[in-house]
Amino acid sequence: RWPSLLKYYTQTDGVSWLEEYKARHNAGLEAQRIVASFSKRFFSEHVPCDGFSDIESLGCPSHFFEDELMCILNMEGRKGLTWKYYAKKILYFLRQQNILKNLKEYLQRPTDQQSFLEGAVLIDQYCNPLSDICLRGVQAQVEDIADKVRQVLRTKNPRHPSLASKAEELLVPEVELQRQVLDAMNCVLYEQLKYKGNELDYYNSLNSYIHQVLIRRTGIPISLSVLYLSIARQLGVKLEPVNFPSHFLLRWCQGKEGSTDIFDYTYIDAFGKGKQLTVKECEYLIGHHVTEEFYGVVTSKEVLQRMVGNLLNLGKRESTDQSYQLLRDSLDLYLAMYPDNVQHLMLQARLYFHLGIWPEKVLDILQHIQALDPSQHGTARYLVQHTLEHIERRKEEAGPEVKHRAEEKHKEVCFSVGLIMKHKRYGYNCVIYGWDPTCMMGHEWIRNMNVHSLPHGPHQPFYNVLVEDGSCRYAAQEKLEYISEPREIPHPDIGRYFSEFTGIHYLPNTELEIRYPEDLELTRATVQKIYSSGKE
Repeated sequence: RWPSLLKYYTQTDGVSWLEEYKARHNAGLEAQRIVASFSKRFFSEHVPCDGFSDIESLGCPSHFFEDELMCILNMEGRKGLTWKYYAKKILYFLRQQNILKNLKEYLQRPTDQQSFLEGAVLIDQYCNPLSDICLRGVQAQVEDIADKVRQVLRTKNPRHPSLASKAEELLVPEVELQRQVLDAMNCVLYEQLKYKGNELDYYNSLNSYIHQVLIRRTGIPISLSVLYLSIARQLGVKLEPVNFPSHFLLRWCQGKEGSTDIFDYTYIDAFGKGKQLTVKECEYLIGHHVTEEFYGVVTSKEVLQRMVGNLLNLGKRESTDQSYQLLRDSLDLYLAMYPDNVQHLMLQARLYFHLGIWPEKVLDILQHIQALDPSQHGTARYLVQHTLEHIERRKEEAGPEVKHRAEEKHKEVCFSVGLIMKHKRYGYNCVIYGWDPTCMMGHEWIRNMNVHSLPHGPHQPFYNVLVEDGSCRYAAQEKLEYISEPREIPHPDIGRYFSEFTGIHYLPNTELEIRYPEDLELTRATVQKIYSSGKE
């Protein structure tokens, strides 16, 4: 494990390696204990807010604990799916908590110490906590681009001040010298490296993540502007962010520094290959006139607000992700910056309420909203009432319902948990993780899904299935069929229910097997009958 742990040791002199090994070993045992406990504790519900309390009070170094979680996630093969599922959740939580702490520390600094690039990296890290994203790595890539710009600049003007080793600590004084830098930047970014605005897939969240912008060389106006501004500052040219409506821009001062006259600036469109615009051309860009206030410079916090706002809007648009992870992450970020924003607090409460998760946290949010804005009392009271009912229902729930095949009412159930199936009408592949002898959904769902038009209507077995597109569905027995070549189902919740993929079917984990005790044997018999003979 040394290569992955090396970064935690700034110096190796005086380290007791036996004690370090013991600490790593004990952290590994603690991580395994907690991961193993999660399946039993949280199989029937989303991991609650206080579910991570064991982790918040760890008695071991957090980097060793994380290292063991990474070991679990990197286990080879198709086994240990349940361990991987909960290890991922715990690691996600741990890293997001740490990133949120870093973001709050960043926001408390003086504005002149808030790097736009660092802010963009913090947003990227929070939304992608399992990816290997670090500020130092992103800065190195930006510096590499700046070096390429210097090479171009050297051929045009060998005595240019930006070629000095510490140019970022200086400011290139003359406008013409600054223009040479920007021309060289446009040559490198847009001609040599082929960076471009992503017009074809504008609403892809990857366009907002700075590490993905560097990998894919494409982005949206604000992410490309942060990159452009950061490179320019490395070369001694001061550009400023402009929160222009519908299209983020940068401005470059042509007059006296700090001028309030909007006509003293040239505006730069990083999305449009660094094109330099006048005030009138900015209005042509968006198709309407705007007042002078929209040409003003904005702070790093306001830049982050707009970046997070873009992600919020994308999170609302996403239709396939039933966990609304992007919306949840972007709400966390927004409220870290503006903790008393009633509109976004209410959106967060409604989202958790809709997902049926964290009812205690919903109550805390609603209480906070009512203290901030008493006019929200009516809406909040409705959500409070239904959240309290949800908490009471959860308390009344008995142990897990066990479904035995021998019961008369289950005799029509043909398929079993762990089988990989295909939907006859919609063609999707899925795996069964639960079943009911008849449709257990409400009348409204049955009517909306037109279940009565099926030959057997709602009076036939229905199956809970995890679908390859990441969704969860409830499918009628007559609409499912065996698949000729079973393959893994890439669903984020697969480890919640299954411990292993055998190559033909899934093995239920302990908690699922308790609920369907005869299904594993039936699944094995079915697989043997269908696939060993080569018949579909």
